[in-house]
Amino acid sequence: MGMDELTEPLTQGNRRALSRAITLIESTRPDHRARAVALLAALPERQALRIGLSGTPGVGKSTFIEAFGKMLTAQGLKVAVLAVDPSSARSGGSILGDKTRMETLSRDPNAFIRPSPSRAELGGVARRTRETVRLCEAAGFDVVLIETVGVGQSETLVAEMSDLFILLLAPAGGDELQGVKRGIMEIADIILVNKADGDLRETAMRTVADYAGALRLLRKRPYDPEGFPKALPVSAYTGEGLEKAWANMTWLADWRREHGHFDARRAEQARHWFLSELRAGLLARLDRPEVRARLREMGDAVARGESDPDSAAAQILDWLAAPEAGSSRPRSLQGA
Repeated sequence: MGMDELTEPLTQGNRRALSRAITLIESTRPDHRARAVALLAALPERQALRIGLSGTPGVGKSTFIEAFGKMLTAQGLKVAVLAVDPSSARSGGSILGDKTRMETLSRDPNAFIRPSPSRAELGGVARRTRETVRLCEAAGFDVVLIETVGVGQSETLVAEMSDLFILLLAPAGGDELQGVKRGIMEIADIILVNKADGDLRETAMRTVADYAGALRLLRKRPYDPEGFPKALPVSAYTGEGLEKAWANMTWLADWRREHGHFDARRAEQARHWFLSELRAGLLARLDRPEVRARLREMGDAVARGESDPDSAAAQILDWLAAPEAGSSRPRSLQGA
């Protein structure tokens, strides 16, 4: 498909065009990357509510997303789910089983589910998740749910591509409150305690109270109204609490829009991703044959004790910044 042939059906909500555009975005081929950049530049500016979602293992993220997504589509909203699966450190492969776990939602005509491998990217999201969100917005989706690999202190990158960050937790997991730690608690807008049904309901309510107390101890953020962040009970199994959770999400997003925080946050996110893409581009320049050879050479010198790591790194940086970089050798290696 040519670029014009792909752009028009995508903006009209064609699922096949959207899937092919995401595949193009995720490709690492240089010619595909050039096409992807051109495609993104040609897309119209549309806004969906971007919701990042993370949770502890076994908390029922997929079950929650399916129940939550079905509730939203029943209201006439179009929902895209971008699920990031962990990649094997050994083979690089991923199971990508989210569509199987969300079988009912995957058949909903108002829903679109796209699993992507993390490919060793840190932060709980894939390398091109942010750009995939843009494609889904251009395709006319009202809500984009970004499910991270799993909860962890380092999984805060999703906050840089979402309007709301939701943390899904299970009732009373012993050291869970300590295990979640401060980092991810500080970026959560709403904590949802799942499985608040049956025998676990009372325990879930106590857990909600525990987290509500912990949230009050955190430093107040300028983009939060009174009462946020907050903890709420939900049950993905019975559906109880989902409507209230959605009402709180939309109210918070509307409040931030009215007070200028919504657009300001997106502007800061755009700045973050500009710098992130710049860093990635600079690192990619280290992957040229002549640079790899110099790095191996200097690394061997450090291993032999002929240079210390700090000095070696400084010399490599000086060499890369020099106009003749690529044709001359680092000073310490000349005449070696």
